[in-house]
Amino acid sequence: MPTHPSIDAATELLVGARRTNQPALASAAKLDDAQAAYAVQDGVARRCAWFAQGPARHWKSGAPSRAAVATHAPLPPSGVWVSPADARTWPFGLRGIEAEIALRLARDVEPAFAATLDLQQAATLVDAMCVSIEIVDSRWAEALDAPALAKLADLQSHGALVLGAWVPYLARDWSTQVCRVQIGTQPRVERSGSHALADPLFVLPAWLRHVTRNGHSVLAGTVVTTGTWVGILHAAAGERVSAEFPGIGQASVQL
Repeated sequence: MPTHPSIDAATELLVGARRTNQPALASAAKLDDAQAAYAVQDGVARRCAWFAQGPARHWKSGAPSRAAVATHAPLPPSGVWVSPADARTWPFGLRGIEAEIALRLARDVEPAFAATLDLQQAATLVDAMCVSIEIVDSRWAEALDAPALAKLADLQSHGALVLGAWVPYLARDWSTQVCRVQIGTQPRVERSGSHALADPLFVLPAWLRHVTRNGHSVLAGTVVTTGTWVGILHAAAGERVSAEFPGIGQASVQL
């Protein structure tokens, strides 16, 4: 695992921001590359003892296009909730809303298998899917304007995750899939076929290679949420958020 004064410094900034609920300056986090940002993720996780009882069982993964490099982050278990969720006591700085589809692994995935995995094989690894709401937040004072590597180090601006009811995974025409989001009394947002990768499964090979990069298998039942269908919408404290994917399900959270 890489070590460097800049990795240690960024780790210290993020741990302090989490413990005090006071954002740090991303401009003070001088990270050279994605490997350094992932090392900060790992360092913060160790310092906060998120996975002391075992490996991360919930992840986020995504990319703005199929040509872009996907990014990944393990999610702290205390911020993964079952819908309907109540987040009124959670110390959010931001309340960005992303509506997504989460996927659940049916089997363990070993590093050797992950290394050769393609999209067709990935479909055989998933036993269930659900609607999910990611609440976007930041430990940086610059928030979503922080440098890309600083945001990646900060779990790609993750705040919390709400999971709807699981249903069996079935292949479907994602190009026609509708997504509806309601935030308080704001106008309802509706999109169709708007996933940046055209298919939520597309993230699986890159995500599984990332998780197994240090020689550890990914366990059956591990969940990954796969990227937003609506960009980042903005909510405020006190608003109720619901996301619906007709034919799959819905999820909700009270902010």
